[in-house]
Amino acid sequence: MKHAVIVLVTAAILAVSPATATTARPSLRDVPEIENPLFAIVVAYVIGEQCPTITARRFKGLLQLEKLYWRARDLGYGHDEIRAYVKSPAEKERMRKKGMELLKKYGPEDDPQSYCAFGRAEIQKKSAIGALLRAK
Repeated sequence: MKHAVIVLVTAAILAVSPATATTARPSLRDVPEIENPLFAIVVAYVIGEQCPTITARRFKGLLQLEKLYWRARDLGYGHDEIRAYVKSPAEKERMRKKGMELLKKYGPEDDPQSYCAFGRAEIQKKSAIGALLRAK
């Protein structure tokens, strides 16, 4: 009987413990340590596709994606949540618009040289985006 009471009390304490209580997590778009590097990877990929004189460092980008996945898991996000965020058409469109805002000052969206100018500037700044690019 004494053992059963200890088990019940322990279970009750754990049930209300802040460490185990389920808390609502913000959307991954609102977690800068996930959103910002993911955005840099996406922009670098697009620059590599659009600019004939710059390539994206794809392997480096893939390694970063793997790290971001595991960091999100460490933060408590499940595989399905992460996948839904990455595959979401709405999130892809949001990132595209965000990228176009950055590109605007370098020229029109339909001109490959706009992407090249932006890419060269990012490489020169040694930014997160620039670190994922290489001039040919």
